[in-house]
Amino acid sequence: MKKLDDFRLILGNRELVPIIVGGMGVDISTVDMALEAARLGGIGHISDAMAPTITDRRYKTHFVKQKQSKYKYNVDNNNKSDVQFDLGNIAEANKIHVTKTMERKQGEGLIFINCMEKLTMNNPKETLQVRLKSAMDAGIDGITLSAGLHLGSFALIQDHPRFRDVQLGIIVSSVRALQLFLRKTARLNRLPDFVVVEGPLAGGHLGFGMDWAEYDLKTIVSEVQQFMVKQELNIPVVPAGGIFTGSDAVEYMENGAAAVQLATRFTVTDECGLPARVKQEYFKANEEDIEVNQISPTGYPMRMLKNCPAIGAGVRPNCEAFGYILDSSGNCAYINAYNAEVEKHPDAKKVSVKEKTCLCYQMRKFNCWTCGHYTYRLKDTSRQLTDGQYQLLSTEDVFKDYQFSVDHKILIPELRSEIIS
Repeated sequence: MKKLDDFRLILGNRELVPIIVGGMGVDISTVDMALEAARLGGIGHISDAMAPTITDRRYKTHFVKQKQSKYKYNVDNNNKSDVQFDLGNIAEANKIHVTKTMERKQGEGLIFINCMEKLTMNNPKETLQVRLKSAMDAGIDGITLSAGLHLGSFALIQDHPRFRDVQLGIIVSSVRALQLFLRKTARLNRLPDFVVVEGPLAGGHLGFGMDWAEYDLKTIVSEVQQFMVKQELNIPVVPAGGIFTGSDAVEYMENGAAAVQLATRFTVTDECGLPARVKQEYFKANEEDIEVNQISPTGYPMRMLKNCPAIGAGVRPNCEAFGYILDSSGNCAYINAYNAEVEKHPDAKKVSVKEKTCLCYQMRKFNCWTCGHYTYRLKDTSRQLTDGQYQLLSTEDVFKDYQFSVDHKILIPELRSEIIS
């Protein structure tokens, strides 16, 4: 029986292990995780979601504090249209984030950055352009465009000297989304270097409605592949979402996939940015503990653990410091939902907001426990300790299990002595 290591991803002039570790935002896919994937010969992702916040935490910068100080006068104002990100600060934060990563890169693999279009930051076009260009300036190997159709994203960077050098790809959940993207970018004479097809079992934001269960990744991948053949396009297709074993991956590779993108099993690794106590929540989760809801202010459904603290939390909006989800008019669905609850309960010291959640605050605090559909199977990938907790894995453990396992088996690492804080 074949194993994933029997295949190779050909991307440009590079030959890679066909494993891409997905870019889970706000430092869940950490630099260390991405570097390990690259060292092992695959592709690792970092994410530029809330990069100023990440660089403040990792590299002791003060971007958030500076922005909060500048707009302190607006804290009590429900109108957030004045609250703008300094484009120079965004560029500097992204450059620090990417440069520090690329300086440490080892091995034959690549480092990509995941870039969400839905991080509109009260100035969608200009902030997106700065984020993309600054990552390219800092030497990133590739960019994966996510959370949006990105119909204008290529045009924003067409004048960059690395436009045809950096590996550029997009995440889609349907042939139609891919067609729209290709039609919009056709005049630039620049095809994407890869297409990630993300199915309905993925974690975090989904490219489907609440009817997500009616869709199937294998069907969508097949439709995309047929479209590629019909249009005589030779673009690598990368399935993602619900690929839990190396044998799952092999099934896609045998049907023409170029690689697979994986994330869920890497959430319980040492290198993952989630706090250790949250990783234990992932291990303990059962299937009934996972839901797809509509509490994200982006408008996309989102899969998460039902017991995560973000659900129903009523934190006061602090867009003066954060504001990553503000649209071009300075609006956010969470602000509207929060203000509606305050109006209903004017004397309450604290309100519960069930309709939406403040992604900026909750993701920063690791309170929004987004997860893949098969998170409930994570307990079968590790060993339970005498205190009831589960042993954390390493990125290398998970990567190599995907790479070399057969017969849908998972090689559980040997028990090691460790203290889980």
